[in-house]
Amino acid sequence: MKTVSVMGIFMFAILGIAKLRPEASVTMQKELQDVAHVGSVMLDGDACQKIVTEQAKGFLFATDPRDRFLAGDNYDVDDVAFNAVKKTLTRLSHLASFPADVNLWMPIEGHPGKIQLVIRNRNEMSQFWNWGELYGDMIPQMETVLKTGQRVTVTNKPGWISVLAPVYNSLGDVVGLIETVSQVKVDAHENVK
Repeated sequence: MKTVSVMGIFMFAILGIAKLRPEASVTMQKELQDVAHVGSVMLDGDACQKIVTEQAKGFLFATDPRDRFLAGDNYDVDDVAFNAVKKTLTRLSHLASFPADVNLWMPIEGHPGKIQLVIRNRNEMSQFWNWGELYGDMIPQMETVLKTGQRVTVTNKPGWISVLAPVYNSLGDVVGLIETVSQVKVDAHENVK
C-alpha cells in the first residue's frame, strides 16, 4: 500500500511539471516573441541560404545500402556563413532573461513539406527536432510562417514554448525561419498537496 501512495504522489508530481504556471508562461512567451521579432530583423537570410553546401544538399536524400550514414557523413557547410549566423543566433538567445535558444530552420528546395534544422544553439533546445535527424516533416505552424511571414507561438509539447519567426533575404522573400525556444521549469513540490 505504501508503494502505491508513493507512486501516486510521484506520478502526480511528474504530471504537475508539465503544467505551465500561467504567469511564467505569459512572461516567457512575451520575451520569446520579442527575441523572435528582433531575430527576424537581424538575421541575414542571404547568409542563411549559403550555409548548407550544394554537395551536402545533394547527399541529403541519397541512399546507399553500403553506407547508411552517407548523408550525415557528407554534411558540409560554408564556414563563413555558418559562423556568422551562429554567432547572431547565440547573441539573440542572450536577450531572454532565462535559458533560451534561437535555432535556424530552412525548407529543403525540391522537397515540399521537408525542413532542415541547419543550426542548433548552445542549449540544444528545440520543440521539433529529434536527435540524429538531418531533416524532418514541416509542422503546419512552420508552413504558416514560411507562407505568411507572421510569427507563430507553439506550445504543442508540454512545458515548451517556441516562437517561430520568418527569416528574410535581401529581396524580402521568406527563406527560412527561426525557432526561439525555452522550457518552462515548474517546481514539482508546488503541485503536490
